[in-house]
Amino acid sequence: MQNTPNLAGIRIAGDYQDLESLYMALHAIVGEDGEYQTFDSARLRVLGVCYDIRHAFQGDREVEFVPNHMDRERMRWHGIIAPEQNLYYKVSIYYPELLFVVSALNQFIRLTAKKMANSARNPLTDKRAAWDGAIAQVRLFQSQVAKCLKEAVTDASYHRMMTLMHRDYPWMEEYMDQYLDLLNIRYLYLESREERQRALLTTVKRMVERGAEYQDLVRDIWREALAQGCRVDELTLVKEYPDDIAW
Repeated sequence: MQNTPNLAGIRIAGDYQDLESLYMALHAIVGEDGEYQTFDSARLRVLGVCYDIRHAFQGDREVEFVPNHMDRERMRWHGIIAPEQNLYYKVSIYYPELLFVVSALNQFIRLTAKKMANSARNPLTDKRAAWDGAIAQVRLFQSQVAKCLKEAVTDASYHRMMTLMHRDYPWMEEYMDQYLDLLNIRYLYLESREERQRALLTTVKRMVERGAEYQDLVRDIWREALAQGCRVDELTLVKEYPDDIAW
């Protein structure tokens, strides 16, 4: 995983097995449809990342060749003829989107561990959760996002964002994810790497704290849903994502 050149997001790359394994682990962690109803919007955002990852390893996104450290001497030693590069599939995910997903995964890991452990006081220390392959792979995924974030911002900003994203209470419960779209759009319309670098901390703070702007949007959404006689999750923002993104 790497930061995109202009910090629009993070690029996820790997071979078919890498990305398929990550896709399956993420699916396993978020549970079945309706299993964690108060986290439905967070679950859908994780599944949105899954969707992009699946299309990447199916060949519908970008590809690149990467060195695999095979050379003529090794081929001669093994008596084979082999390619000197591997094919990697890759996809880029918006920064605010991915930071929301990584935070939501903390809660889904707790819910999955609790389901596995049954009666354990701290489910995350139960041997079934501690040794679970899906949890381990999702933790690795989270750590790689954190590594990219650490490379993108100052140490002070990084530690502040980690504190915000790892709060004890599940701040993404019953989250109106139209607000996440607003944060994505606002962030992507910034024109330079430096502007985005400065905006990341503010973006995470607004995302997590669900302040006045979030509450105003929630009221507007409920008011519009009542007027139209529809569910709140059926409403989308009037604002549009940019057509061309300076990744």
